[in-house]
Amino acid sequence: MLSILIPAYNYNITKLVSDLYNQAKSSGVDFEIIAMEDGSKHFVEGNSKIKELDFVQHIVLPQNIGRSACRNRLADMAIYDYLIFIDCDAQILHNDYITRYLTRCAKNVIISGGTTYNPAENNPAYSLRLKYGRERECFDKVIKNTKFYFTTFNFLIYKELFQKVRFDETLIGYGCEDMIFGLQLKQLGYQPHIFNNQLIHTGLDENKIYLQKTENFIKNLFQLHQSGKFPTLNTESRVLDAFIKLKKNHFVALFNLFFKITKSLIIRQITSKNPSLFLLDILKLGMLCNISLQKTVKLT
Repeated sequence: MLSILIPAYNYNITKLVSDLYNQAKSSGVDFEIIAMEDGSKHFVEGNSKIKELDFVQHIVLPQNIGRSACRNRLADMAIYDYLIFIDCDAQILHNDYITRYLTRCAKNVIISGGTTYNPAENNPAYSLRLKYGRERECFDKVIKNTKFYFTTFNFLIYKELFQKVRFDETLIGYGCEDMIFGLQLKQLGYQPHIFNNQLIHTGLDENKIYLQKTENFIKNLFQLHQSGKFPTLNTESRVLDAFIKLKKNHFVALFNLFFKITKSLIIRQITSKNPSLFLLDILKLGMLCNISLQKTVKLT
């Protein structure tokens, strides 16, 4: 019935797996849990204790193969028809999390359960990630938007449908794999939906790390745009749509000059206690313009 799949990287997953195991066991359905360490250097020995639970596997990869490849490999190993993907830095919110997904199991299902954040978490070191998550990713914000951005943090999918799409393993590092996955689903005629089955996102990046990940996201976005494989990619990305409009009106070089002049000031503001997401969007657009004017794009 259910294959619960957890790609893990340097994170303690023992409580997450234990909570999922207890819920799945209580539900009475056939299930398995597979956690895959993607070249982790930390917590591996402690996480290995989950193998003591029935129907639970703990796979350790000696080298990091990447977010997309790890998820594809987990899906290939799964023995059941319905796959639940959960990021390792998640915490169970609902005592009936598994049951809620079971009520939605159907052929060709693709549903995101949503994301939330601990309201008591206000460490200024994570201010940018918290602001972005609470304003752009939280379930109560997403359902109010006319446009839903698919995320791989917490979702249910029919296995046969997953195998028609799979994650793009050409993407390096952080960013865009969920956007492309959602776009490919739509191109095949399947519309991802969201419903109230949230998980708490606990693995927050410090501001400096989040900015580094943002830069890699922009590099991946530009690479995908340049490839021409996804001509409607701008419908999934506001920053790419804005870049295309700048390019059409020959304003890329001018915006890049503005970006170079204001970059340090923008970074100072968005890493403050009260970051502006508007300025974060400006930073992303500036990064995209800057990359487009370079002869080569080096991914990190």
